[in-house]
Amino acid sequence: MSEPDLTLEEAAWRAGARIVAGVDEVGRGPLAGPVTAAAVVLTEGVDLSGLNDSKKLPRKRREILALRIMEACDWAVGHASVEEIEELNILRASHLAMCRAVSGLRKPPCLALIDGNMLPRDLAVPGQAVVGGDGRSLSIAAASVVAKLLRDRIMEDLAQQHPGYGWEANAGYPTKAHRQALLDLGVTPHHRRGFGPVHKILCKDRTATS
Repeated sequence: MSEPDLTLEEAAWRAGARIVAGVDEVGRGPLAGPVTAAAVVLTEGVDLSGLNDSKKLPRKRREILALRIMEACDWAVGHASVEEIEELNILRASHLAMCRAVSGLRKPPCLALIDGNMLPRDLAVPGQAVVGGDGRSLSIAAASVVAKLLRDRIMEDLAQQHPGYGWEANAGYPTKAHRQALLDLGVTPHHRRGFGPVHKILCKDRTATS
């Protein structure tokens, strides 16, 4: 399994970009909860052995790495709410969360390496889109594990408020159990009403009451 490295960061440093941030988001696919992005500026000497795209790491390893990064590096997180997702669409909301994360860093980066094939249009610093970035860039991979940890914590808190949907385990993604809970328990304020399975239930409810 290939692992991310510092090739992109080193190229940016050679070009004069002293501060390089990796930026990634999690939470585009869930039916509930915010979309969350993190920006990370790596600190030299941090042990990142085994770091990879958050989706490829066991949960415990991902959490250990995320906490190590958060302790040693400059990092920031940004969220876009369910309301913003519904107003903007999920892509633009993801980009909004990325911009908020970059703006939250202690020092503005000279370059932001953005996971994906396009840059947020309101990004306040120079950026470079990196397709498959969380598997290529250590900075982006670091951002991916931090974003995943923090979004999972949000969903665990929301699960306490709305038991039965399994958010503490599925993080709002459309698992079979989550979809069944939607049918059994209904739609919460934290569900994304424009997403297909949620929208269908709302349409059925409106039809039934009309």
